[in-house]
Amino acid sequence: MASPAASLSRIRAPVQRAIAKASSLGASRTYATVPTNAPEPPPGKPTRRPTYFKDTTIASLDDFIPTSSAAASASTLPPADAYQLRTAEVGPASNRRTITRLPSWLKTPIPAGNDNYKKIKSDLRGLGLHTVCEEARCPNISECWGGSNKNAATATIMLMGDTCTRGCRFCSVNTNRKPGPLDPHEPEHTAEALARWGLGYVVLTSVDRDDLADGGARHWAETISKIKAKKPSLLVEALTGDFLGDLDMVRLVAESGLDVYAHNVETVEALTPYVRDRRATFRQSLRVLEHAKKARPGLITKTSLMLGLGEQEHEVVAALEELRKVDVDVVTFGQYMRPTKRHLQVEKYVTPEEFEMWRQRALGMGFLYVASGPLVRSSYKAGEAFIENVLKKRAGERAGVEDRLGKAVAMEETVKTDGA
Repeated sequence: MASPAASLSRIRAPVQRAIAKASSLGASRTYATVPTNAPEPPPGKPTRRPTYFKDTTIASLDDFIPTSSAAASASTLPPADAYQLRTAEVGPASNRRTITRLPSWLKTPIPAGNDNYKKIKSDLRGLGLHTVCEEARCPNISECWGGSNKNAATATIMLMGDTCTRGCRFCSVNTNRKPGPLDPHEPEHTAEALARWGLGYVVLTSVDRDDLADGGARHWAETISKIKAKKPSLLVEALTGDFLGDLDMVRLVAESGLDVYAHNVETVEALTPYVRDRRATFRQSLRVLEHAKKARPGLITKTSLMLGLGEQEHEVVAALEELRKVDVDVVTFGQYMRPTKRHLQVEKYVTPEEFEMWRQRALGMGFLYVASGPLVRSSYKAGEAFIENVLKKRAGERAGVEDRLGKAVAMEETVKTDGA
């Protein structure tokens, strides 16, 4: 058996031979990555690591920057090409999918938030209030909340919490069969917030509360009455649900002191079962709008339609005709935007020209006012200035009539006195 010293000697032998060979080659060492004929860098100029990546399919930056106005106009796309939908392939090679890019007219600025935006958000959080602007992910939030001055900045207050008992397939508001109880202080807090903002026109809306016996109608009426008590000159638009078709509750809200009664039919009659919760129907919405007008003759009624859900032209025309039969005054058209992947897909992105066409056709059918555009929503402020002027004009006319009646009565009394 070999001794341990002999075994250790055999292990050390290869190492000793390698060290002896390295010593015989000399002390100079080189790196394989150093080129033998590399040019010397100019003195005073920092060296830069060379790159050998070449991609000839990518254009130069100069190709994207026009050097003259003529070049800029030549590079502008015609409307037909600009409105064409663009698609893009995303995802790994094993799971590629095609997505549709939004058209340019549907892109809005990110709400960075100016002073008005921050003030409204602070007031809402401080008083525990909710807005449909946030819950429904409205694309106009930066425009409405960030108005140029405080009077121009608006927000749509959402009453009765942020959880709805219905599950419409277009809406991103939270859904639950049994939401929490109503906040008894909400009417007072809402009136306080609106008094702080100093607005001339406000829109109130709410979630559907089918779990309540009255659907929340008395909460609605209390909120409106408190707002009017704090600021009688404030014009109030109420965008309500259908109260499960209970027309007595519709009357209660209509007679609470509001100025505009709004209820949305959302889409054409044929698509209603697929778009809205099954407890909501097109005919039921028509009855709500009709009864609100009967409860208070002269009350402005308003509704909204989304386009891009697959509706046909004759179906939209039929819906407008039915709305005029129940004497609806104001209608708005807007593009349906899919809030999440769980909701209905967009069937079509309607162009601004089509929205203008529907505006003209609706006006021709006798509607008092029509707001129509890709980013228009039922509570969008585009129509509020017009409606506000109409309401003030009507109030002035009533005051004039009352004044003339007073003068006529006084004159008649004078005649009777002289005759006696």
